[in-house]
Amino acid sequence: MLPILRNATERDVSIPEIADRIADEFGLTQDEKDSLLPSGKQRILHNRMHWAKFYMSKAGLLDSPRRGRFIASADGRKVLARNPSRIDLETLLNYPLFREFYKGNDSASPSSLSLSEDLKSPSVSMVTPEEQIEAAYLDILSALQADLLVRIQQNSSNFFEELIISLLVAMGYGGSHRHAAQQLGRSGDGGVDGVINEDPLGLDRVYVQAKRYASANAVSRPDVQAFVGSLVGFGATKGVFVTTSYFSSQACEYVRHLSQRVILIDGQRLTDLMIEHNVGVRIDRAVEIKRIDEDFFLGED
Repeated sequence: MLPILRNATERDVSIPEIADRIADEFGLTQDEKDSLLPSGKQRILHNRMHWAKFYMSKAGLLDSPRRGRFIASADGRKVLARNPSRIDLETLLNYPLFREFYKGNDSASPSSLSLSEDLKSPSVSMVTPEEQIEAAYLDILSALQADLLVRIQQNSSNFFEELIISLLVAMGYGGSHRHAAQQLGRSGDGGVDGVINEDPLGLDRVYVQAKRYASANAVSRPDVQAFVGSLVGFGATKGVFVTTSYFSSQACEYVRHLSQRVILIDGQRLTDLMIEHNVGVRIDRAVEIKRIDEDFFLGED
């Protein structure tokens, strides 16, 4: 917070125009400057700066002369005159305006919400509300992915093969028509578990192999080579190999040099796709986070 207040003493400023200056003050690399929140919708640096500015405004240390711009208030200048080493949430709690704003928020302690100056150590104390929400979401997502893999392992190989076909249909292959997919997985299937039309007319087909392996067992290069051999036997040019575990580095390298187009989907990506396309999951609840519509409050010139 302190650098933001310092940069707002001479004239009113905005977050974008001082962001690089503050990033350089902390020695951030370009990658760190460009780093985004997990949602991919805002830079972490800008997010933290906006919240620091918001909190200091609530404490009366910053004034906002016009939309999107701010300047140090009389109280803010008094703080700077004392030459503090830092400004954090505990500092702001000394101001009645901020205490009034902050009271009742028992779930957020000074240590968890303190917007410290150490932008390069967010895990210590630099956690904004958006980051808390996104961290909680990622925890829930990770638990859901792990549970999905457990449930798949608890079912039969036949169920897994059916799941892969259902997923491909949900992704739009075959024009979303269930009859455009055929589950094989039987004796004499030629080493292929399923086949699906890539388009509604069936002008091209994608062949599928599904391996329900334990998480510690990698799918090796020979496994993938056998699948590619099956593709050759069918005269096919496209294949998808799916596993609940992972592919060895040799297997991943092998498919990069094939004339056929073979996509490898490991357990992590499989659960990502299942969640994205609502296969085996459903929405439990949806949360909307709303912001002020600045345009609504703009007065007429």
